Amino acid sequence: PDSSLEPYVQTRIFKIIVIGDSNVGKTCLTFRFCGGTFPDKTEATIGVDFREKTVEIEGERIKVQVWDTAGQERFRKSMVEHYYRNVHAVVFVYDVTKMTSFTNLKMWIEECNGHAVPPLVPRVLVGNKCDLKDLIQVPSSMALKFADAHNMLLFETSAKDPQESQNVDAIFMCLACRLKAQRSLLCRDLEGRPGPARRLEPSHNTNGKNSCPC
Repeated sequence: PDSSLEPYVQTRIFKIIVIGDSNVGKTCLTFRFCGGTFPDKTEATIGVDFREKTVEIEGERIKVQVWDTAGQERFRKSMVEHYYRNVHAVVFVYDVTKMTSFTNLKMWIEECNGHAVPPLVPRVLVGNKCDLKDLIQVPSSMALKFADAHNMLLFETSAKDPQESQNVDAIFMCLACRLKAQRSLLCRDLEGRPGPARRLEPSHNTNGKNSCPC
């Protein structure tokens, strides 16, 4: 058969935004997922930056587009409307060694809600820099309680530690899997609310295909 007659299949794009205080490791997380490497020097993100990675889930190629926020407040205000527009999922990031980055999550959630992000948009909580065990200020139990109260899954990871790269992948693959399932339902009301928060361990599937831990 003539392959030119086959219908063209558009690759779906899922826009995932990463939110949190400056210096919690948002850019490093996106580097780790999209590029697999950790940048030696990370300058504060100016404006809006995004990276893409194409993954395969259940035989379908999906482009995951990860948007990284601007760290400086004066740049954020001018870009924030564009940032939240047509978002498919939200990743809230805090630094486990800085309690203020955790307490400020309430402010970031309020900003997200203030831009009318629908309740059905999946949200996850990420505690970064967990390799710095001697400096941890935010215990897992506290983070789990917060995640549970806001119907989010909790991931604890380190963008710097190559051993933790699977857990970084799991964050975005989990969201991509959930988004694919959500959009496959004929009735979106069947999706329901997420269950109780739980701490997720990394999947051991590293081939870039379906490594969803959910």
